[in-house]
Parts: sequence; structure tokens; C-alpha cells
Amino acid sequence: MIRFRGHHLICLHFFRGEGYNPEFIINLHELIKKVEYGEIIEVSEGADDVCAKCPYLKGNKCFHNRNSEDEIRQMDSKALELLNTEPGAKLNWLKIKETLPDIFKDWFTSYCTICTWESTCDKNPLWLKLNTERLDNKVSRRESMHDKKAG
Repeated sequence: MIRFRGHHLICLHFFRGEGYNPEFIINLHELIKKVEYGEIIEVSEGADDVCAKCPYLKGNKCFHNRNSEDEIRQMDSKALELLNTEPGAKLNWLKIKETLPDIFKDWFTSYCTICTWESTCDKNPLWLKLNTERLDNKVSRRESMHDKKAG
């Protein structure tokens, strides 16, 4: 069973083969391949199987920067809220992927705009599709509001 923390349940759908170092990238490829082929995911609270190969993990905490651990835990909490799940739950990768269109706008607004990985994710076909839909919906709502004012 693969262990993923909250934000990895969302963000790894946009992985494009980049990362901190070769060991980290190889680990990501292997984990994603396993879950794409149906291996069950256990929702982790804190460091998970992705973090295990991260050069910034010390003990069980992230030291990417001074506030990393708190920031990541907030992201995890929001991801679990959006996915309507909790630590210890058993999930299927493809089922999570099916929920992304419904939660992407909230996730993008909360985290993508401030994330250092956005320039990596924004080349991923799924991320581009979901972001285009988000922007199209924004334009549609604006046009609808304009029509109501004009009418």
C-alpha cells in the first residue's frame, strides 16, 4: 500500500518528471506507476512515501524553508477537506482523479497561485485542461453578469 499525504493526492496528478534530485524523481515515477495500476493509497498524516526520498525531510518533518512544515500541513488539511477524506482512509488514484474537475478551482485559488511548482504543473495536460475550464467558467460568469446588467 502506498502512503500519500493530503496535497500529494492532488498535486501528483500534475507530475511532469521533475523534482529535487534523481532519487526523488525515480521514487515519484515508481509510486505513480503503482497507483495508476491500482495499488491502494492510504492517506497519511504527515510525511509519506513521496517525502521519504525528499532531501528536505529531516526525521518526519519538512525543512525546505522555515515555515514549510506548517504550510504543508495546511495544504494537506485543505486537500483532505476538498477530497472529503481523512488520514487512514484507503483511496483509489483514478477515483481521486475523477474529483479533480470539481475541486480544481478551489485548489488553484488556495495554493497553485503561490506554489513554487506551478511553473512545472502548468505544462501538464491535465492541469492545463482544468485551468482552461476554470478560466472559461470565470469568463462565462462574467458574461452572464454583464447580460443581466444590460437587460
